[in-house]
Amino acid sequence: MPAQTSSSAAGSLEERILGGLDDEQRQVAATLAGPMCVLAGAGTGKTRAITHRIAYGVHSGIYTPQRVLAVTFTARAAAEMRTRLRDLGVGGVQARTFHAAALRQLQYFWPQAVGGPLPGLLDHKANVIAEAARRLRLNADRAAIRDLAAEIEWAKVSMLTPDSYAKAAAGRAEPAGFDLVTVARLFQSYEDVKTDRNVIDFEDVLLITVGILQEDPKVAAEVRAQYRHFVVDEYQDVSPLQQRLLDLWLGERSDLCVVGDASQTIYSFTGATSRHLLQFTKRFPEATVVKLVRDYRSTPQVVQLANSLLSARTRQPWRGAGPDPWPAPLELVAQRPAGPAPSFTECADDEAEAALVAARIRELLDAGVPASEIAILFRTNGQSEAYEQALASAGIGYQLRGGERFFGRREVRDALLQLRASARAAGPEPVPQLARDVLSNLGYTPQAPQSSGAVRERWESLAALVALADELDAARGEAAGGVFTMQDFVAELEERAAAQHAPTVQGVTLASLHSAKGLEWDAVFLVGLSEGLMPISFADTDEAVDEERRLLYVGITRAREHLALSWSLARTPGGRANRKPSRFLDGLRPASASRVGARPAERSGRRQAGPVHCRVCGTLLTSGAERKVGRCSNCPPGYDEHTFEALRAWRKEVAQEASMPAFVIFTDATLVAIAEARPGSLQELSKLAGVGPAKLERYGQDVLRVLAAH
Repeated sequence: MPAQTSSSAAGSLEERILGGLDDEQRQVAATLAGPMCVLAGAGTGKTRAITHRIAYGVHSGIYTPQRVLAVTFTARAAAEMRTRLRDLGVGGVQARTFHAAALRQLQYFWPQAVGGPLPGLLDHKANVIAEAARRLRLNADRAAIRDLAAEIEWAKVSMLTPDSYAKAAAGRAEPAGFDLVTVARLFQSYEDVKTDRNVIDFEDVLLITVGILQEDPKVAAEVRAQYRHFVVDEYQDVSPLQQRLLDLWLGERSDLCVVGDASQTIYSFTGATSRHLLQFTKRFPEATVVKLVRDYRSTPQVVQLANSLLSARTRQPWRGAGPDPWPAPLELVAQRPAGPAPSFTECADDEAEAALVAARIRELLDAGVPASEIAILFRTNGQSEAYEQALASAGIGYQLRGGERFFGRREVRDALLQLRASARAAGPEPVPQLARDVLSNLGYTPQAPQSSGAVRERWESLAALVALADELDAARGEAAGGVFTMQDFVAELEERAAAQHAPTVQGVTLASLHSAKGLEWDAVFLVGLSEGLMPISFADTDEAVDEERRLLYVGITRAREHLALSWSLARTPGGRANRKPSRFLDGLRPASASRVGARPAERSGRRQAGPVHCRVCGTLLTSGAERKVGRCSNCPPGYDEHTFEALRAWRKEVAQEASMPAFVIFTDATLVAIAEARPGSLQELSKLAGVGPAKLERYGQDVLRVLAAH
């Protein structure tokens, strides 16, 4: 009888934790010992598999929570893993980034291994690198300092010293135009400045921890006694330094589970390499290898496009030196119902492309897709401005990923203070209702305000906290068989604030492709897909172009249902159409992609209009601003100065009321064009460059009133 009870309990435990997994995920979660390599494609539920593996190990008594270390690459991913583990009833497991885990160990072992207080931690390298450059009498502007900081970070995670850097970096691009010998000297000067200031940087945290573990057997033994089981997520992104630290944590043991996808290696410029993932079975021949290829995120149409992008590379001849390093990609198998086909659109210029995207986003919003489930992804951060302007003109809220941090916003800081005070006196009332009551004092209302700007942004921040209270209460509260208190909610918020794990904010996301890694949306717009941007112009080797292909693959696989790909032929309206669509789209896009924003002559099939000349002096106009006003910048303006200043004053007032930059309403060039043309009707105003339908509807009558008054 006892044996039957034990068997029944084991069966119940297995069903409770493993029951919702597919066969491959279940194999990952049920294999608790020995080395394991999980090759997990995008959207295949890798985080679900490894968190259930840890939970199954803990609940079955094989793992002790405090002896499990789960490592990933971003604080957000680590916080997400901890949240999932708590929801599975597993507390005490250490889920951290490499740097956070190493810093925790360094702070603990520094007194006995080195002695004295731990040096200060350097948040940013810029000031120190600037000082290092001054000591060497080198001129380095802000852009050069940024490039030099990235190069020093690459050198340190590659475990190079100033003495070994120049030889190892041979063949790399010269950062900021400095030769490698000069960079090596600057590297040494940077280290000297840090020593003088008694500070260490983030790479030093790893390097010093590695040094202590290598040199002090007692410390190494204590760490290995503390941690018995290791899980490493995003293993394709480990650097040589991180791999060395992992080896020292492991020692001679092999209780290691690694998870990754070589096709998502997009951080090679930081020293990351997929070599360790691809060679895992050579190091551990006995390793269990599981492939996760069932894609639960994206529709078959999106999955097919992603697979086709990677398979197109495998058909190309390798032109580099040595063997082709491109590994056979995982072929994803879609599990979702069919959805709309990805769209491919060619636009006349960047402005037309941004307007197109804003218009299509408005259609999605009208169809019920939440703004928080829509993203615009681009290759470089400099591309965001056009889309910020287009969304603002269309009255669509957005959030710029990489901008102001959620927990740094004033209203969020105020909310945390009031929620913390409320938690100390909280009664039995449900957390979601308590949160609403507290946040209503700061401006939260059940319905979103009709106004835009600061008022709307403040409401969206508070609404995100309310939505998080609802989400956590559903996952951990009475409905889930547990108890979720106000104290629990505040503790969760404080932990998320420390990890910058922001809740979802209502607003279209603008993000670079690199910063979109690990995220997903219902609708994704991949923009600027022209040669020179995708692949980027400085990707001048086969390896670099391959990485750009992987970057586009990451972008495609962020989309659940709606996917739009677009590019433009010219940078500015009226500019030369000398761009070409990305080579990566060859064979993927229809023979004739739809076109928008074409000039009237193009739409009618006539030859394009010739060059635009200044109406005052006849000089050829080259810039978009000059073309917009119809004269070169050196010629005297043909408008009344008082009229122009009146328009600028009106624009400033409107911008302040809406809490948006003035140029979003109209640029100076557009105001000049309006002042010179002095349109007397909305129809005449609509003919001016820079005055689209949305701006005409929103500001047209006001502009005519200003003109009539002057």
